[in-house]
Amino acid sequence: MRALWTAATGMRAQQFNIDTIANNLSNVNTTSYKTQRAEFKDLFYVTLKRANIVDEGGRPVNLEVGHGVMPVATKRDFRTGSFIETQNTFDFALDGAGFFAVMLPNGDIRYTRDGSFKLSVDGDEAYIVTSEGYYVLSEDEDVITIEDGLKDITVDELGYIYGRDEDDELVEIGRLMIVNFLNPEGLQSVGQNLYQATDASGEPILLEAEEMNTRVIQGYLEASNVQVVDEMVKMITAQRAYEINSKTITTADEMMQIVNNIKR
Repeated sequence: MRALWTAATGMRAQQFNIDTIANNLSNVNTTSYKTQRAEFKDLFYVTLKRANIVDEGGRPVNLEVGHGVMPVATKRDFRTGSFIETQNTFDFALDGAGFFAVMLPNGDIRYTRDGSFKLSVDGDEAYIVTSEGYYVLSEDEDVITIEDGLKDITVDELGYIYGRDEDDELVEIGRLMIVNFLNPEGLQSVGQNLYQATDASGEPILLEAEEMNTRVIQGYLEASNVQVVDEMVKMITAQRAYEINSKTITTADEMMQIVNNIKR
């Protein structure tokens, strides 16, 4: 009986849907987290009778039966979340599209919208790093170095970093590397609020200061864009769909039992 296997695919799909919703809800307070949505497609069909149109009539539609559903993708919603004021010097938020670039210890570059950066001191120099200690990169793909004696570090909306020296003169330190992708949804999530470029996302495109529509806001962080009420509604809907598929399996089993008892 097809209903048994069809309903089983529905239960597996809704379990995957619940897993995705649970991940969204668990990251509701994660800085710059972008909500995910599971996407599904129906499986192949068996055509029992084909449509055939003849001069004097015929069958206008096919007689088909499907074999269930399967998850095919998890789509990220990269809409900008709300901003939380922290008043921390090295907290940056991106108002608009784009990603910061950071370098892992092995030299690989990853991308993030989490701008909760820190200052790592090494002798007479200091570096802007992530919470894990990964170097934040400048637009020249160099680590951002703050020399000894510089104070009152500020960042303007274009990502330029400034500090004041011992003579109270403004010194330009560098500019944050801010990039975007032709297809941000094709980025691979690797955890720790980091993304990896893939063939699907395309190569990173540096946002030049003269053409950049995105603003860098110092002293703020971008909050998660998860809408708790929406996720709860999706969870209830997925739960009901799971129950209905479970009921379908029970009904198919009862029908098979009736058929077996007819012979007796």
